[in-house]
Amino acid sequence: MSKNFVFISPTFPKTYYQFPKAWKEIGGTSLCIGEDSWDSLSQEMKDACSEYYQVRSLQDYDEVYRAVAWFAHKHGKIDWLESNNEFWLEQDARLRTDFNITSGDKSEDVQRYKFKSNMKAYYEKVNVPVARYHLTTTLEEGKKFIAEVGYPVIVKPDNGVGANATWKIKDDAGLEDFYKQDLGTQYIMEEFVPGYIVSFDGIADQDNNIIFKTSHTFPEPVMDIVNSKDECFYWSERVIPEDLDKMGSDVIHSFNIRGRFFHTEYFRLTEDKPGLGKKGGLVGLEVNMRPPGGYTPDMMNFANDINVFQIYANMAMFNEGRYETDRPYHAVYCGKRDKFTYKNDPAAVYEKYGSHIMVHDRMPELLGEAMGNEFYLARFETVEEVKEFSNFVYEKAGE
Repeated sequence: MSKNFVFISPTFPKTYYQFPKAWKEIGGTSLCIGEDSWDSLSQEMKDACSEYYQVRSLQDYDEVYRAVAWFAHKHGKIDWLESNNEFWLEQDARLRTDFNITSGDKSEDVQRYKFKSNMKAYYEKVNVPVARYHLTTTLEEGKKFIAEVGYPVIVKPDNGVGANATWKIKDDAGLEDFYKQDLGTQYIMEEFVPGYIVSFDGIADQDNNIIFKTSHTFPEPVMDIVNSKDECFYWSERVIPEDLDKMGSDVIHSFNIRGRFFHTEYFRLTEDKPGLGKKGGLVGLEVNMRPPGGYTPDMMNFANDINVFQIYANMAMFNEGRYETDRPYHAVYCGKRDKFTYKNDPAAVYEKYGSHIMVHDRMPELLGEAMGNEFYLARFETVEEVKEFSNFVYEKAGE
């Protein structure tokens, strides 16, 4: 008997059609819910669906509920429901709760990793240092926190997506300005951590075993990229550093993550930080229990000559699919900005690096703020080649 998989928002990012496709290819029924009309779907998306249900708005819970109810009425019990998208995690959990879908997190489970303030306890449980914080209330309380940790501090929504609405406060004037704003949601304030971000990413099976893992290095904080509208550049590591491998694995087990992708972030300290560690050490930042953003799942495939969409589908349907890899390549993402004039046009980039380039495309507007307007995905055997490639892509006219 075919198992029923409801996939929410399969058209964003556009490669996410591969989730229902992978399920369908192993004998499942792929039931997709999205806002796009059937006629507007790519052929790949149409082929990936066993059935597609269009809603006017995915934010209208009643409408999405009716779509799932229709699928359940027509096809029987829903075995798996997912979007793998941060924005819909809480709604996914509510649907699982309301339809008694026994796989995946229910509403009460999601709170442990949707709120940044809730995450810290799970890091601390396995002795991972985290930045001191407080949930913002009044200017007076903010000043007390500053007296304890000093400037600068980072402020961001406690329940937020990525680096949106995140910025650095450097002085009293900035602090006072922060408290004058009508932010409309609870904010968290954290001490500043000097370092660059490394991630520990992968898939956990339904028994909290890590069946695939990888790591990415982000030399520039996404927060800075968003606020300065600068270029986005990061790459996957061929070897996961030993301390990150252990710490990242411990954190996934601490959260007891089951049947999910995970994207967890850490600071690699670039100087000693009292209370947090020595230069070179790791500090827990935050977790996202979904695939890393944008086209990073495709980078995982290109770096390892694998199919993470298929690994995920096998895990979901059969609870199997452990994957070991020697990681033959570094995959790199180079996001360009329309505001810059570059020396080397796509023809020049392809002429020099064509055999290494896997994708060259425009980034959807929704992701462009953080990831750039135009991008290349490429792969190389060494980090030196990665950096040479990025320098060539980013060279400006007149330099």
